Amino acid sequence: MRIGVPTEIKCNEFRVGLVPGSVRELVARGHDVVVQSGAGAGIFADDAAYAKAGARILPTAEDVFAAAEMIVKVKEPQAVEYRRLKPHQILFTYLHLAPDPDQARGLLASGATAIAYETVTDSAGGLPLLAPMSEVAGRLAIEAAAIALRRPTGGRGVLMGGVPGVRPAKVAVLGGGVVGTHAARMAVGLGADVAIIDRSLPRLRQLDELFEGRVRTLASTMDIIETEVLGADVVIGAVLIAGASAPKLVRRDMLPHMKRGAVLVDVSIDQGGCFETSRPTTHADPTFEVDGIIHYCVANMPGAVPVTSAQALNNATLPFVIKLADRGLAAFDRDPHLAAGLNIRDGRIMHAAVASSLGFDRGPRGKVRLVAAE
Repeated sequence: MRIGVPTEIKCNEFRVGLVPGSVRELVARGHDVVVQSGAGAGIFADDAAYAKAGARILPTAEDVFAAAEMIVKVKEPQAVEYRRLKPHQILFTYLHLAPDPDQARGLLASGATAIAYETVTDSAGGLPLLAPMSEVAGRLAIEAAAIALRRPTGGRGVLMGGVPGVRPAKVAVLGGGVVGTHAARMAVGLGADVAIIDRSLPRLRQLDELFEGRVRTLASTMDIIETEVLGADVVIGAVLIAGASAPKLVRRDMLPHMKRGAVLVDVSIDQGGCFETSRPTTHADPTFEVDGIIHYCVANMPGAVPVTSAQALNNATLPFVIKLADRGLAAFDRDPHLAAGLNIRDGRIMHAAVASSLGFDRGPRGKVRLVAAE
């Protein structure tokens, strides 16, 4: 199979779909890899490194899309990209379609097969291609919060870990999954007062054992969320429903009752965000203020550390890329976990949670339509 790797064009996205080591593995299996010139610049992998790994270097994104049978990316295709897709092509990348009906329509119109990293599953019921970036994003969330808390950036002027004689910052983590766990780990390491809120009592027991009592584990209710959010210096939004829009856990009417200069970090922003006042931001302009509360809602947080995150992502995605390259769409028949990543095929939305969140009818080809208000 001919696999194409274009340069990422989302604002300040420095990752790349395939690192040179992954290209070498694919070429060794008899596949042809074409890489856009400069695609690896963000991870300091130049064209020579890709050529040494066996890739052919093409000058433009148009050339890569025209040549490839499968496109491997990192972030969801931008409008100019999904318009280049053809019915015979496979797109393998993060999609996050639930809050993005325009992208969904574009992919449906292309006729291409679109597979989302974030809905591929594993035998334990996990999301193995989301996990590595969730680990990175969870850790970055605390770094971002610590900077946003500083008074020159509009925050409360609170040091995350405090100092002897002065209380540390209070951090409320909404969600005890991969993002929440890694955020809590970083916050505890800095000396913050941390609470993790989750709906699952078994998960809270696991977290209590993991942190050996260094965090407060709280069962999620409206009262608990409100109490912890209003008393927090930092709130990390780390909730996930695979393929679906994130629930809104922090309402707009709660903000006036929070501490002035408190920070909300919405790691769920790719799925629409879990704060009612969230909207996507970029690394170039990462924060905004609503009712005196600082919001950090960067939609591609791991893109800030691309050397780490591109390699971590490839460690997880490469086995699935190989399966698709070796078997094409027949790979779905042999691997139900890869098949769970199938979001769009033959002009239809194939993933139930995605379809429900978008309000799209999962009808036959040519009859897909919007059936609920956006």
